[in-house]
This record gives sequence, C-alpha cells and structure tokens, in this order.
Amino acid sequence: MVNLVIKTDVEYDPVNHQKTDIYYDGDAKEARGAIIDIHGGGWFRGDKAKDADSSKRLAALGYLVVTPAYRITPQAYYPAPLLDMDRLFNWLKQADLPFDHDRIGAFGSSAGGNMVVELAIKYGIPIVSLSGILDIDDWLAKHESVIAAEGDTSGFNSTASAKINQTGANDPFYKWFVTNYFNGRTDQYEAATPYHRVTDDTGSMYLANSLNEFVPTSGVLMMADTLTAHQIPYTTRMLSGSRHAKGYLDDVWDDLAAFFKRTV
Repeated sequence: MVNLVIKTDVEYDPVNHQKTDIYYDGDAKEARGAIIDIHGGGWFRGDKAKDADSSKRLAALGYLVVTPAYRITPQAYYPAPLLDMDRLFNWLKQADLPFDHDRIGAFGSSAGGNMVVELAIKYGIPIVSLSGILDIDDWLAKHESVIAAEGDTSGFNSTASAKINQTGANDPFYKWFVTNYFNGRTDQYEAATPYHRVTDDTGSMYLANSLNEFVPTSGVLMMADTLTAHQIPYTTRMLSGSRHAKGYLDDVWDDLAAFFKRTV
C-alpha cells in the first residue's frame, strides 16, 4: 500500500498566484520521477481537484504527481494557460521535492491533452494525451459553416471528468469552446496548433482518442504524421465509441503505465 501524501494549494506562480496539488508516496525516499497532470475543461471550466482520481493512480505507480490550476476564460485567454505551464515546469525543476529531477513526464486530457503536447514540444519530455485538442487551424478552416454553440455546459464543474460530453460528435460545441479560447481573435489559430512546431527534440508521445467523440481524430492523425517526419517515437490508440478523454482511462491505463515506465 502507498502511504499517499497530498499537499494542496502549493503556490507555483508568484506572479498570477496559481497553485498546484502534489501527490506522492510518503514512504519512498525518492519518487522515480514526476508527472504533471493537467485537467481538461475546454479552457473555460474545470479545476485541479477534478484530476485527483488520476493523480492518485499515477502516484500509486511510484511517481510524484503535480496537478496544477491554471488560468481559464473569461479571466484569461490563449496563451495564458500555456504560460502558466511554463512557470509550473520551471518551478518543478527547481522545487525541493522528493523525486528524480531529471525524470519528468506529463499526462493530460482534452484541453489538458493539448497543453501536455506543448510541454513535449518545448521541453522534450514524454507525455500522454487523451483526446487532446491538437488540430485547431486546419479544422476551423474546414468547418467555417459550422455555427458555434455552447449548449448546456452547466455540469462541467459538478460532473466527474469521465462523465462529460460522451454522446458523440458535436461540431457546434467543439467550435464554440475552441474559438472561445481565443476571445474572438482569428490570427492565433496557427500559432496555437501544436504540430506546426514539432522538432527533432520533441518528447515521445502516447496519443489516444475515441473514434466518434466530439474531439475529432484529425488531431491525432496529423500529429502522428508530423512525429513520423521528425522520427519522434509515439504510440496512438483509437477506441471505439464516443467516450471522451478520462471516460476511457481504464481502457488505456495499462498502456500509459507501461509508456511512463519506459520513458520517465
């Protein structure tokens, strides 16, 4: 049994006063490495407590897990959440915490899946992305006729992450929350689309998606092609049905545990 230690609301960003929760085995002298667990919510809902379940499971594998809050709309828009993760990463590298500081990976779902891919590109760390928002500019260009519609998102704060929006493709909702991230600006779409910035130093990736969920599979496919071009190791997993992100976490758990064992 893991003697789970949980530290809540540790400030990692003195500029914007963003905080993180930390999970680790109190009986271990040093965790094998750290994993950053970034929650989803379309950059407009969600909080770090919603990923307490996945963070505890990752800590039970022997990692120190940091699960951050980050700025969301309407308080902040792109690229604010990504800047928050830059501060988190730099803070973690220097933090006096019991883990091997040369071994850092990241796990994220939905919007969090986008943000961990950004970390892989910037810092060369291995990541797991579940239903990441990876195809922004090309998808929006091909869906100009879709009318963005928020729909009923009242359950985002009260519903478990694994239970949200699992009824299949929903282009109006997808377009609404993606464009909402940019607060009406259309000149940032290309800069915010991760595969344009993959380099030979990008970290290895595990990318999963359901075949009929509201996040399109095109992001995973485009990212896979780009990683291949740069000879970056990756794994993709396409699941049947319409479950979104942590909705299929149990199905991919053994995969991601093995991936992190190899890479972190």
